[in-house]
Parts: sequence; C-alpha cells; structure tokens
Amino acid sequence: MSDSIRITRDPTAPGPIVRGFAATGYRVGEIAYPALLLSPDWHEPWSPPPFEALTAEAVEPLIAELPEFLLLGTGATLRRAPARFVAALEARGLGVEVMDSRAAARSWGVLRSEGRKICAALYPLDA
Repeated sequence: MSDSIRITRDPTAPGPIVRGFAATGYRVGEIAYPALLLSPDWHEPWSPPPFEALTAEAVEPLIAELPEFLLLGTGATLRRAPARFVAALEARGLGVEVMDSRAAARSWGVLRSEGRKICAALYPLDA
C-alpha cells in the first residue's frame, strides 16, 4: 500500500459547457450558436443588441439568478464594456469580467469546473 495521494480534477462541471468553436459560433453539445447566454443550469441563443447599446435588460435572465459575476465576451476583440451596463450590474451587486469571446468561453469552462456560480453573455465571434 502506498502512502502517496493522487489528486485529480474533474474536467467537467454540471450544466452547459462550450466544447469548441465552429464557423457558426460556440458549440454546446452538437449545436453551434452565433451568440450565447450561459448560466450554471441552462443556455440559450442570444440576439444581443449592438455592443455600445448593451443594457442590463439584455442579460436579465442571467442576472436574475444572482451569480457571483457575469463574464462578458465582447466578440473577436477585447472592448471596454459600456459604462452604463457595468454601473447597472454593479448597482445590483454583480461584477463584470470583460474579455474577448473566445477567452470568455474558455474561462467559462475553467470557472464552472471549480464550481463557481457565474453566468456569461457571449457576443458573436465575428463581432
């Protein structure tokens, strides 16, 4: 019998996980979505407003679940989130982590595997 301890990490978390990227967007299961809302328990296609017009109402189904914070994927490149959007979420006690959409999708999987209660709104990869 060995006294060594083996530590392994479960690479999956309950709920939806972005499994990859396709020409048409984010692959969750066998379906690719151009833009996506993700919660720990569900996912759905998203028709986001133009980025500069983003409001808290556009992500209301997510923030109603009171996550730790929102991952905002800004499209193909990193952009600063609209100040009004960030202020509206912060007024509700939610932080906003902003990154390009590919990085946000990858971060989603890592953070969910840690059991974090987060949500994500991912703009299209070509935006």
